[in-house]
Amino acid sequence: MKPIHIKKEAFGPAMAKAMETYAVAGPVPDREDAKRRHLFRCLEKGETPDLEYTATQLSPKALLFPQAETMFRFKVPSGGKKAPFLEAESFKERPLAVVGIRPYDARAFDMLTLNFDSKDYKDPFFLKRCHQMVRVGLADTTLKDTNFSTACGTGPFDTTALDILLAKTEDAYIGTVITAKGKSFAAAAGFEAGSAEDTKALARMKQEAESRMRPGPDFSALADADTLDLHGEDHWARLAFSCINCGSCTFSCPTCWCFDIQDEVTGNDGVRLRLWDTCMTDLYSAHASGHNPRQERFKRFRNRFMHKLKYFPDKYGQGIMCVGCGRCIDNCPVGIDIRTIIGEMNAKAAGAAKAAGTAKTGGTDKATEAAS
Repeated sequence: MKPIHIKKEAFGPAMAKAMETYAVAGPVPDREDAKRRHLFRCLEKGETPDLEYTATQLSPKALLFPQAETMFRFKVPSGGKKAPFLEAESFKERPLAVVGIRPYDARAFDMLTLNFDSKDYKDPFFLKRCHQMVRVGLADTTLKDTNFSTACGTGPFDTTALDILLAKTEDAYIGTVITAKGKSFAAAAGFEAGSAEDTKALARMKQEAESRMRPGPDFSALADADTLDLHGEDHWARLAFSCINCGSCTFSCPTCWCFDIQDEVTGNDGVRLRLWDTCMTDLYSAHASGHNPRQERFKRFRNRFMHKLKYFPDKYGQGIMCVGCGRCIDNCPVGIDIRTIIGEMNAKAAGAAKAAGTAKTGGTDKATEAAS
């Protein structure tokens, strides 16, 4: 890892230089938002990522997995004299550098890849973007109380899913180059080499940021828990009581990957689109027969959290499907906190494991119990 040092006044020119080689995306104030909250999008010539931002309402997920994406176009000639015409959407995007992404959001990109690059299915558009993408991270030194990313195996200074990590100081951005792709981007942008002092400062900032974080929820008992036992627990209706199934949690989540495919036709011309979807709506699980196995609200609520906290870990062995960014907590209109759900599920799992252990040994050792 090689240290780098960029004066803040030199950052804009560096991004302009990088744009000669890369398409650049980053955080900028949303022009359509009255509150001017930041969002990630591809930048136009002359724009610079605003690395002074604190948080974004939506994650950068759409850069890899767009909210609406054209899969192909088709034409059905009238009269039936010609065969239908189908044209795949061409992919001509330049290599994309995402500048200013939080380390835990970059980790979410790797989780998305598990779905779009599986043994049975490889999504060509997603993978081309993913393979070309350069991830220039920005350490999170302004952590919100809802952030519990370190509990999820990542964190505000995590480098595992990044090519470059930057952190802001009073007058500069210091950081480290992590991969060969990061080295190429640093050269294209003209980033200057840093010093040993920069490396020490980065380590000190990491320690300070992580020390300010509140302890995250414990989900250690979920891995060995019985799936059907967790699914059948009677506490789901209570936990989901206030949920209105609006989908804010799923759309703001950096790891949710549900999508729908729709055809839009005008006359003889049509286009097939892939669109973000949410498991929180009743239409999501409705069958063509009219049957819906998740007609009640609490069942949709249960499915979301079972997927995040049990189905995903059991299938991929990668920990829970969450990076602890806290967006679902911040954006929930009724104040549902995923940390509460994790705590309840883990407590149920731990209690079941303890009961099973007691039954297996033929009861609790009273002497041991008294001693404890």
